[in-house]
Amino acid sequence: MDEALGGGLGYGQVHEIYAAEPDDASSTAGFAMAVAMGMCMRADRPKQSVLWLRERRWLKSAGFLQANGWAELGGAPEQGLVGVVPDTLSLLRAAAEALHCGRLGAVVLEGWGKMPALDLTASRRLVLAAEKSGVPLLLLRIDATPSASAARTRWQVASAPSRALPGHAPGLPTFDLTLLRQRSGPSGLHWRLEWDRDRHNFREAPLSGAVVSVPLDRPLADQENAPQWTGGGRHAA
Repeated sequence: MDEALGGGLGYGQVHEIYAAEPDDASSTAGFAMAVAMGMCMRADRPKQSVLWLRERRWLKSAGFLQANGWAELGGAPEQGLVGVVPDTLSLLRAAAEALHCGRLGAVVLEGWGKMPALDLTASRRLVLAAEKSGVPLLLLRIDATPSASAARTRWQVASAPSRALPGHAPGLPTFDLTLLRQRSGPSGLHWRLEWDRDRHNFREAPLSGAVVSVPLDRPLADQENAPQWTGGGRHAA
């Protein structure tokens, strides 16, 4: 994925992250949080804070960001700041102002629904602010359809099954990712990645170990020619 992106997700840029379905909201938020932590905790950068911005009216739908959940993903809760604002315009203003603060490691703007105020002009303002300070902005979009913007990359995230750890412990967070759009680069690429909380990076997810049974009365020739599972949410004939 880093190769496809020319070295990884860039700092000082805007990256859109869309939930594939509204039910993928938690997975998409987890992916955005992991990306933000990875960008803030690199060895060549001092540990910096993540600012997460939300609208008050969506708190019941979105749930609350919990410090223990942040820690379970490998983050340091004391480096997390949460800002709750009254409406969409306040959300965009807060993001633009936050991007001028070079002491932040990343800014996450959580948006639900269409958000007509976040048009091409507004996204360009956010891009200019991010480029000036070097702070990345992650636009987290839930229950929304991708539309024109000035973002550097656009992603779609869906939850994926994880492989159980020894002792049947819960597996690492796993995501199905699609690179919907990238300026000056390849698009339409797919990955299945899991988050390594200790190393603060993503890696290719192994097969989950799930199997699909073949009917006993199916001809052997059909079994041999059946599509084989290759991982990443795709089949190869």
